[in-house]
Amino acid sequence: MNLLFIIFYAFCVLAVFSALGILLTKNLLHAALFLLVCLVSLSGVYIFSMAEWLAVTQLLIYAAGIVVLIVFGIMLTNSTSGKPLQVSNARWMVGLLLGAGFCFLLVKTSNEINIVTPHANPTNALMQQTGKNLMSDFALPFEVAGLLLLLALVGAAVISSSPIKKEN
Repeated sequence: MNLLFIIFYAFCVLAVFSALGILLTKNLLHAALFLLVCLVSLSGVYIFSMAEWLAVTQLLIYAAGIVVLIVFGIMLTNSTSGKPLQVSNARWMVGLLLGAGFCFLLVKTSNEINIVTPHANPTNALMQQTGKNLMSDFALPFEVAGLLLLLALVGAAVISSSPIKKEN
């Protein structure tokens, strides 16, 4: 077996086990960290599937943006209650059956379709041009929007963490 296939399958196994970790953990912060591992490993799967743009988007938007927001929200919620957030997994069997059903459906349909190579895709040039525009012409508005969102998040954290003083 080729080394690239081994690395690809390692990313796939890591994604599956971290997704199971999300489902089976009771600590909400650990679930968010498992989500981060799952999203980063899916980005590795995308890289080895020759979908680099999707991998970068996965890392920038989901792994770096949304998971940070989730962890920030969990930490703010933890600081108000003083104890770690615990969740119960009461319907794990239903989730397991639905996940297995969707996995079976995905494997069955993926064996029946004809996968088109990236070079034969007519929209490949459009996707490349969109990626170049986002990283060159529209990089400044993209970064400014990210900075504004970060400032809003820090402001919300400061407002929510400061104790409210009552005046007599």
